[in-house]
Amino acid sequence: MVQSKAATVEDFMQEVAPERRPALDQLRALCLKTFGAEHELMAFGMPAYGPPKLPWIAFNSQKQHIAFYVGETAMDAFAERLAGVDHGKGCIRWRRPDKMDFALIADMLEHVRDRTQG
Repeated sequence: MVQSKAATVEDFMQEVAPERRPALDQLRALCLKTFGAEHELMAFGMPAYGPPKLPWIAFNSQKQHIAFYVGETAMDAFAERLAGVDHGKGCIRWRRPDKMDFALIADMLEHVRDRTQG
């Protein structure tokens, strides 16, 4: 799934491969806990949180990995904890859902929340 045509995040989640669903459910739950359901939307064909034209974070189920788009500022703030994890300037990629570090993700979400809503 490169870019979903789902109208809602719930519809998107129904499209996800069964082996990825538990990890994406957990990721979504963390996003909802951090930002609230009022900030959840579909943007650029993926679940996102924040303003529609410039969401704070997003995630997607790509062909070869789960992608978590968190932005360069958060990536810089957690550079040490990202050592050894496949990532770019503003995106983390996990080929195996069981390797996702949800404690790190939660900390990154809180960092983004504090910078955007603080």
